[in-house]
Amino acid sequence: MNSEEKKIDFEIFNSLPEMFFLLNIKGEIEDLNKSAREILDIKNDAAGSFNELIELCDRGKVNEKFLECISKKISTDLETRLYSNGNYINVKISFSFSSLKGNNGEEDFVFASARDITAEKNKMIDLQRFFNIVENSINPVQITDLNGKMMYVNPAFVRASGYNKEELIGKNPRIFGSGKMPKKFWDKMWQTVSSGKTWFGEVEDRKKNGKPFFSQLLISPMIDNEGKINGFFGIHRDMSEKKTLEQHLIQTQKMESIGTLAAGIAHEVGNPLASISALVQVAQRNTKDEFVLEKLGLVKSQVTRISKIIRDLVDFSRPSNFELQTMDLNESIKESVEITKVGTKAKDIEINLNLSDDVPSMPLIADQMEQVFVNILLNAVDAILEVKDQNYQKRIEVETALANDNVVITFSDNGPGIKEENKNKIFEPFFTTKQKGKGTGLGLWVSYGIIKNFHGNIEVKSEPGKGTKFIIHLPVNKK
Repeated sequence: MNSEEKKIDFEIFNSLPEMFFLLNIKGEIEDLNKSAREILDIKNDAAGSFNELIELCDRGKVNEKFLECISKKISTDLETRLYSNGNYINVKISFSFSSLKGNNGEEDFVFASARDITAEKNKMIDLQRFFNIVENSINPVQITDLNGKMMYVNPAFVRASGYNKEELIGKNPRIFGSGKMPKKFWDKMWQTVSSGKTWFGEVEDRKKNGKPFFSQLLISPMIDNEGKINGFFGIHRDMSEKKTLEQHLIQTQKMESIGTLAAGIAHEVGNPLASISALVQVAQRNTKDEFVLEKLGLVKSQVTRISKIIRDLVDFSRPSNFELQTMDLNESIKESVEITKVGTKAKDIEINLNLSDDVPSMPLIADQMEQVFVNILLNAVDAILEVKDQNYQKRIEVETALANDNVVITFSDNGPGIKEENKNKIFEPFFTTKQKGKGTGLGLWVSYGIIKNFHGNIEVKSEPGKGTKFIIHLPVNKK
């Protein structure tokens, strides 16, 4: 192959944007195309050794590939950067070596092509960064095709849904849906994203175990290089805790309303009760009939009981003043039992008190302690009512004692008991085993906090089928 033939053959590469080189077996550049000259700023015909155009740290590796191409007559490739006129060219290059046989059995040549892959590498880096961010995000993320079938879900989505990845890929996100959102809601969503716009809204989904999962969902169309939609990207923001807090806020506001209502009842009912009590006293003074006196005494005692119940309800619903006052724990327990008995649920439950006279009066916040006692008693009532046996003797025992400089208060019920897996959770906020709407999951958590604030302790002992005991320890402050 003479130089003229070689030159004519190589000129066909001058119109291409990639760089092309013709090398002899010594690694010297015999020819190069126009793009290579411009990028490397080579103006003369003596281009020199090809290896001198390679980044210093990669020259050994490039030389090995070059020799491998010559010896084994195979094509090889690698990635590196270029070096020309004492400067690095800040682009990433993909090289490929191919062995060529000269004309008439002359010496071999090596054909080298170089392609700028900087943009591809940057895209790969961006893609890897995006992947790492999405994989480690606490927000559930999903990618679907145009038909809505999931092509990718991140670990957070797997955790939130309760499904494993294999159960989700290829399925429609409705597997995660609750079915509570109307068809028009989803139709509007599809119209929005299908038109190339981003959609945002709040949805209620269902985990694999059936529990609700509330989230803010953002769905964005993914656009390819031609401007066409090739899929959809969805990201959830978990709103379950916010929804739960909203529900408990509503419940708190309801309790506040009950407190206001109780105060109104005390006023409206108190006056008629006072009149009835006065009339009873007048009647008692003006009769000698033993039977009538007995019945009037019964009426008077019931009027007194009604007045006390209303007063206790008002006191219980009134906000705490957070002031320590010396209080009689035994009396507080008796009042709490009376409040509990007001509810119709407790009417068939026997509540026995075994209160020790050794228990001293203690500096505590009375309404907070009463709140603790009522919470535990109401939980015991609800537990006992779960037993459907008609011959079952429903019973709650409350005991106080003084032991080792501690007042020990024990609430025992003969309900169904607590499952082992739930015993470590019962003092957690919002944890409840009751049906929706029948418990907030805050009572025992609040009670635990109150007892801890008084440097005490509250523990639970329970076995399924053998009832439950809540034991409160309060230290006696000795002077």
